[in-house]
Amino acid sequence: MARRPMIGLACLADADHVADYLERRGYDVARADEDWELRPLLTSSLDVIVLGERLPTVATQVLLRRLQGENAPSVVVLRPRTELVETVLALELGAADVVDAPVNTRELAARIAGLLARKGKAAPELVTLENSTIDLRSALVMHKSGEEEQLSPGQVALLRLFLAHPRKVLTRDNIIAAAPAESTEAFDRSIDSRIVRLRRKLDTESIVTIRGAGYRFDPPERQHD
Repeated sequence: MARRPMIGLACLADADHVADYLERRGYDVARADEDWELRPLLTSSLDVIVLGERLPTVATQVLLRRLQGENAPSVVVLRPRTELVETVLALELGAADVVDAPVNTRELAARIAGLLARKGKAAPELVTLENSTIDLRSALVMHKSGEEEQLSPGQVALLRLFLAHPRKVLTRDNIIAAAPAESTEAFDRSIDSRIVRLRRKLDTESIVTIRGAGYRFDPPERQHD
């Protein structure tokens, strides 16, 4: 089994919230909440390190000079709306990204995922529907409103089944065989309830009922923003 990406958080103002969010997105997280805790963090096998806004600018620049080389982690620098010269200097010193703080956790996760993808590391499996984006790896539904919900293992299996057979009618027997219910109540009518709950959680009309036959997934015409 492949190792999960390791994200280091150094001196973030809202480290508890950010760490919890990244862990729910499927990452392992290591933290140094104070600058004196940085040494053990830097010896970890980090893929990405986020240098937070509580880390002084000079210390950030020193770390950027140190965190270089082929095996060094990608560095994201968080700074309160910095002047252009500070942003440019951080990038020249090797930062992969500079982000204004306080940071939106979803935006930070997206930037981290982009860095990991460029390094050939595991990235989220994202599915875009009409009103939500689903990260299949972390079983997380991200609504356009900003709210988020967790999918159950059975709902992930059901969604993967539809994604694997776009525009194909799946009978109730097909669904029971390929994506069994999480309880023993896998009777014919329970499929209807599972579909209703999945539609509601995804806020989608893309899973269509074909009366007397089953269900069909019609991908939205526009898959990317």
